Parts: sequence; C-alpha cells; structure tokens
Amino acid sequence: MSQNDEPPFLEARGIVKRFGNLLANDVSYFAVGAGEVVALLGENGAGKSTLAKILYGFYSADAGEIRLSGHRASIKSPADARALGIGMVFQSFSLVPALSVFENVALFQNDLPAVVPRAAILKRLRSHAHRLRLTVDPFVPVGRLAIGDQQKVEILKQLMAGARVLILDEPTKVLAPQESQGLFSTIDELRREGLSIVLITHKLREALSCADRIVVMRQGRVAGVLSRDEPSEQKLLALMFAETVPTSAPHQPSKVDEGLCLLALRAVSTSGDSGEIPLRNLSMNIHAGEIVGIAGVSGNGQRELSDLILGLKHPQTGEKLLWNENASGWSTATIRQKGVADIPDDPTAHACIPGLTVRENLALGTGRRYYAGWRMDWQKLDADMRQSFARLKFAPPALDVRAAALSGGNLQRVILARELAHEPKLIVALYPTRGLDARSAATLRKLLREASDRGAGVLLVSEDLDELFELSDRLLVLHDGMIAGEFAPDNFRAEAVGALMVGAGDHADAA
Repeated sequence: MSQNDEPPFLEARGIVKRFGNLLANDVSYFAVGAGEVVALLGENGAGKSTLAKILYGFYSADAGEIRLSGHRASIKSPADARALGIGMVFQSFSLVPALSVFENVALFQNDLPAVVPRAAILKRLRSHAHRLRLTVDPFVPVGRLAIGDQQKVEILKQLMAGARVLILDEPTKVLAPQESQGLFSTIDELRREGLSIVLITHKLREALSCADRIVVMRQGRVAGVLSRDEPSEQKLLALMFAETVPTSAPHQPSKVDEGLCLLALRAVSTSGDSGEIPLRNLSMNIHAGEIVGIAGVSGNGQRELSDLILGLKHPQTGEKLLWNENASGWSTATIRQKGVADIPDDPTAHACIPGLTVRENLALGTGRRYYAGWRMDWQKLDADMRQSFARLKFAPPALDVRAAALSGGNLQRVILARELAHEPKLIVALYPTRGLDARSAATLRKLLREASDRGAGVLLVSEDLDELFELSDRLLVLHDGMIAGEFAPDNFRAEAVGALMVGAGDHADAA
C-alpha cells in the first residue's frame, strides 16, 4: 500500500508465462503507483519485456492476475489495456510512415466514430504535443520526422487514448544522447502530472537517474526491489547477475600495422537515393590492428558508410580499396568471403530472417564453409557456433527455435556469435552494444580489443562517447555525410567531439 493506504494503480500478482519449455516469467508481485516511475531493470532475456507485454495484453499469462486500483482486471488484448488506461511504447514503433502525425494519432483512438471529429482531435493533439515539446506540423508524414520526434508521437498516441500508466520498452535504444535527455525531462513532467511510468531498461545509469523504485529481474523472476535512496551500481549489478561484471579498462593503444591498410576510401561520394544521407568526398583508412571509432548523431551517414564498406552501396565517385584492391564494384558476398564481418544495430532488419530457426540464421552469410558436397554439415556448424558462444560467454539459445521468439538482446548475441566465429580480418560494427546488458556489452568490447590485437581492423560506430574513447585508436566525427574532424586518444574530449557531432564546431584535424 502507498502512504495514503490506497492500493497501487497497477499490480501484477503470481504471473507465470511459458513459451514451450521456456519459463519466461514467474513474477510473484509487481506494482506501480500513481505518479511513480518504476524502472524494470535486468539483463537481456531476464523477462522484462514479457512481463510488460502481459500487462499490456499483448500476451496472456498462464497464471496470475492483474489489478487496477485494487480491482481485478481482465486484459485479453491491447485494446482492453488501453480502455483501462494502460499504454505501451514498444522498441519498434508502430507508426505508419506515409500517414501524417494527425492521422496516426486519430486512427489509434478508442471508439473512433465514422465521422472523425477533426477539430476536436486536432485541439487535443496540439495540447498534448505542447506538453511533450513536440513542435512539428501535425500534417507532416511521420516518416519524415527524426527518431526522437517519432517516439514522442508514439507517446502522444497513448496519452490521447487515455493512458494513466505508460510502459516504455527500452526507449533510449533508438535515441541519441541529446534526445535521451529530452525523454527523461518528459518522463519527469508526466510523473508530476500524476501519470505512472514503467521504464524498461538494462542501463543502470538510466534507472538510477529517474526512477522512484527499481525492480530488478533475473531469469524471469523479481530478484529484488530497491527504493530511490538505496540503489548503487554495485547493488544493482549483484542483483542482475549474481556475479561480477567485467569493468572497463583505460584505453591501451593497439599495435597498429601502418604498412597493412585493410580499408581505404578515397574521396568517395554516394547518391542520396530513397532519403539516404549521401556521403560527400569522404576519405579514411583502417589499418591492421586498428580500431577506428565513428562518432556522430544518428542519421548523419553512419549506416550509409557501413553499407558502402559492405558492398550494399557503391561509390558514385571516388574509390573503395580493400587489401589494396579496388573493391568499388565488389558484391557483398565477395566482401564477406574476403573476411569482412557485419555487426548491425538492428539484427531483425539487417542480419537475420525471423521466420527461420536460430541454426538456419547462424548458417546465413557463411558462404560454402559448411557445405559437404551439396549438403550442409550441420554438426560442424553447431560445434563452431557453440564454441563461438562460449568464447563470447553467452549462453547459447536453443538452435531449433525460430529467431522471432528471441528477445532483441538475445538475437543480437546470435549475430555476434555468427560474425565473430571465424576471426574476421575487418569488422564493421554499427552500434554493436545497443540493446545489450552491461555484462554482454563489456564482453563484446573486450572481444573487439582482442580482435584488433590479433591484427583485425575494426570500424566502430557508436553514439556512446565513453565507449568510443575507451576503444578507439583514432576517432572520426561524421556530420552530414562528411568527416567533420579526427582525434587521437590524447585529444579525446567530450566537449570538442560533441560540438562537431552537432555541427557547432569547426571542421578540424585534432589528431
């Protein structure tokens, strides 16, 4: 009970959920009160999103009950949840890109009449948009909005549908640091207005910075609940993992082989088709044993640079060299066969086929490595991939389940195991730790260092400056499709790099 003896707004009691033989949830009790921010913290696969989807009616629990203000509620679908004042914003947005902000919001409302009350909806939309500091034309297609503004539209939809408790599933996963700070300000304002917030995250600093209580989950169960004044990173890590998490080491320069250039881009420009950011007169090198970091606000050409190196995009002008060969026209298959690994930020969209099994996805991109004549040597594949999972210190998932059944973090682990299984010569890592918990992220950073120590080159694209400063031998800042500046470790300073990221500084070579 809260201090005024009223029951919490939302409670879950004795929730059990299984997927086949997998026990995804066994939650004895979870609650959030009115005007309270509760962080739901845990490593990948801890059961956080499953519990949230049960509260939202996306899944049905096998056992247990949900209560609202002390009364048992029947929630069989998201529509039932919204009617009861429960809203949820998923990691993958459910907006229709071609429709306007107004149309996306209007179509989401409960019991929308045949004749849409356009003026009334528009008035409410503008009022809620002002609360969220969303300053966009309500009639612009949402596909044209920045990611941070699209997320605000998702929150706007839920608020206008009557949400009194808002569940945010890993909301900063798609946001730049500046946008994340804006989101936390919005959460604080909504809390002051009496809304309940459930913030699902695996990031300790997020939970510590904005939550009234932190509920830690491990292996589908609640491992502990800490109030705002209790938590420390050490306590939270102990609850999350029940073991020590590797700590970050200070930057140690790699043994760079200046004589062996793995990748060279020479004054490369690309087309800006389909709304992409064109690369403009871009030149850079990666040598054997070198980690080159790319800093920049999302949407400034990072994905286009990755696609260019992997052969998904070709230079319009200039040259791309791999191992001193002109690779401007090479196919993606040829590039991967030469030893280039791809760690994408969104495995579902760019690195796997959700309808295939984990085993089948592990076979993708391996060329003919596992063919014995015209047949696949599945035993050899299984053995190699289990060895890769062990080296990564990841628990391997069941290989015969569909990839779609895995959480986002566990799917990222599958892709990492596949891409790092055969000691690639060049690794293109696009936001590789996005969506990973603290332990998995620390392990991946260690493996990238070890790969560079063995002579591999690494292109590391990240918006986390601490991560870039920790790992990079050189740091390039990408802004509007161009290299805005270059830094050596002795000159890594957040204020200088950050200024170039947002276009506020002079283009400079600080190396």
